[in-house]
Amino acid sequence: MNELVKLSELYKEKKLAHAYIISTNNIGKCLNVLLNVIKSIFCNQEYKTNCNKCSLCHLVDIGNLPSLKIIEPDGNIIKKTQINELINSFSKSSQFTKENIYIIKNCEKMNKESANSMLKFLEEPDGNVIGFFITNQLNKVLPTIQSRCQQLKVMFENNESEELNIDEQKYELLMNIVNEYLNKIEIEKNKLILYNKEYFGELEKDDIINVFKIVLNIYKKIYEQKYFNDVELIEFEYLKKYSNDNLIKKMHLIEEILDELMFNVNVELLLDRFVLEMDGINNEII
Repeated sequence: MNELVKLSELYKEKKLAHAYIISTNNIGKCLNVLLNVIKSIFCNQEYKTNCNKCSLCHLVDIGNLPSLKIIEPDGNIIKKTQINELINSFSKSSQFTKENIYIIKNCEKMNKESANSMLKFLEEPDGNVIGFFITNQLNKVLPTIQSRCQQLKVMFENNESEELNIDEQKYELLMNIVNEYLNKIEIEKNKLILYNKEYFGELEKDDIINVFKIVLNIYKKIYEQKYFNDVELIEFEYLKKYSNDNLIKKMHLIEEILDELMFNVNVELLLDRFVLEMDGINNEII
């Protein structure tokens, strides 16, 4: 997050680049911090967090600042028409801020046509336009786009209790279960089915669903370490020994279990299937 905050100082020193690509593990949080940075740069009062004194900060908050455009995927892609509309909207000088600003969320979802349109825009930068590309899959962003932007990496600690809509005490309880459960499945690997009765015997179905959401997030974080080396999961370091293919198969399995848990299924049999298939994935010769 400090990398984003520094942008305000760079602007004051007239050292801000015309475009930045930001790789992150949380696009929503990254966008919120970036919007606060933009407010701090252009606020016409003495800016403070949650500024409510100036019209500019208010317009940013309600998504109605004319000189700020935020583009996000239309379905699964960012279309050429979206990029063209953005470029055309910046043909006029900014009225509210010195520069026009654009933010493209999930920029890896630009298709070939939209990426080519954006590339032309980047090749002939306008001194009065500042752009930010946000992605959680930097490896999928075209190298030609990457090469024309300054790169930042911004990582966040996930507050999973908020995302799961449970209190911290319940989250800690479930996290302890996850820690011991994965340790049994991935390290001890004996009497696997019995672990389900040991750890889930008295849990409500909603809590079991939350357990598997936490488990899925753990494997995702381990997988993301391939790209974000500063993500640390010390208590789950033993999972790093698995290959990308192994981790992907496990994530797909967990997603299937979560999908089925949403319906009226025999939970006990589903959990048995989970540990047996996890064991099967680990026994595959990859």
